[in-house]
Amino acid sequence: MTPGPALRRTLPPHGRGLRVGLLGGSFNPPHEGHILAALVALKRLRLDAVWLLVSPGNPLKDRRELAPLDERMDAARKLAAHPRLHVSAIEAALGASYTVDLVAYLRHRCPETRFVWIMGADNLTSFHRWRRWRDIARLVPIAVVDRPGSTLNMAGTRAGAFLAPYRVDERRAIRLPFMKPPSAVFLHHRRCRQASSALRAKREPAPPPTFHANLAKATVV
Repeated sequence: MTPGPALRRTLPPHGRGLRVGLLGGSFNPPHEGHILAALVALKRLRLDAVWLLVSPGNPLKDRRELAPLDERMDAARKLAAHPRLHVSAIEAALGASYTVDLVAYLRHRCPETRFVWIMGADNLTSFHRWRRWRDIARLVPIAVVDRPGSTLNMAGTRAGAFLAPYRVDERRAIRLPFMKPPSAVFLHHRRCRQASSALRAKREPAPPPTFHANLAKATVV
């Protein structure tokens, strides 16, 4: 892949020593659970920023229910009303369909930035279906954020069993951005029961961004 100026303009702020969380997803639509996961990781890992990476489409999901990328980007920006949350469509600009390609590019393009991949515990159950998922784990540390209805035992999933020997004690989560992958931490917090699939089924929009100010005060110092 030969990235051009458009892709470089798509990259949020990055640089030497910055600790950046990567939270990818379809955001179809974005909801409180996405923002809560970003804020929990921001605080617990002492990150400088979290990038909300809006995917053009998940290869494992039916794209017929997928809203246009621009609509999902706009909705994510309205919901992510926080100066350290950055919404981006790097994946679409790169022309990559798989997370492993995106992470490999970012590691190459921003070698002095300390990236951490953030995922909900519900995504851990299907992580083994992602293209070259073990390579993702070898490229970047992973923070798994607790979600309702998902096991708290990382070893209870195929990917969790792979990551179990590299699991970091939650009390040392602040060190994760500095650790050599594979490395992973499971972050517990107040759970949010919202899910994009449920919102789509009810044809309900995501909550208005007014919820965000109180959530940010409660979650991030």
